[in-house]
Amino acid sequence: MKYFLFFSFVFLFILPSFSPNAVMLPAQEQSASAAANAVVSAAVTEEPRREFSYIGLKLPELIERLGAPKSVSAARGNELWQDDVVFQYNEGDFFIFKDRVWQVKFTSAYGISPGDPKQAVLLVLGESAEDKGDHLILPVQSKDWPLMIRVNLNSAGRAASIFIYRPDF
Repeated sequence: MKYFLFFSFVFLFILPSFSPNAVMLPAQEQSASAAANAVVSAAVTEEPRREFSYIGLKLPELIERLGAPKSVSAARGNELWQDDVVFQYNEGDFFIFKDRVWQVKFTSAYGISPGDPKQAVLLVLGESAEDKGDHLILPVQSKDWPLMIRVNLNSAGRAASIFIYRPDF
């Protein structure tokens, strides 16, 4: 009953879809590669990023920003301490450990969506991205803690899932 009352008074809203605010020069002024680097630079270094801002939120802050989750489930880890509670929203799956968000599996982020080819994802992530075969990773230093962007690839070499998480958690 107390949860019903709590959720009844929470301001419910869903953040608008993210679209990078990158500015590109006309094609005649730069090569396609330079244009891609300009977009990547703006996309990866812009602070604060909506995607980054979810990491570290406490539960009341998450609920205040996104409202009540569509569903709540458990994600089992290999060890007991790796178990998480997962809040599912339109934006993605928010993994909770203790009282904070430590990882988000996004439906799309940084202009990357499931089904995008590996080479396109590498262009978006930039030269610092590491190709690990079945996934791509990009370490990002945020103002509060280190973050990692991970894009899992399917057997056809296309983006299957997009995660942002704290590697130190």
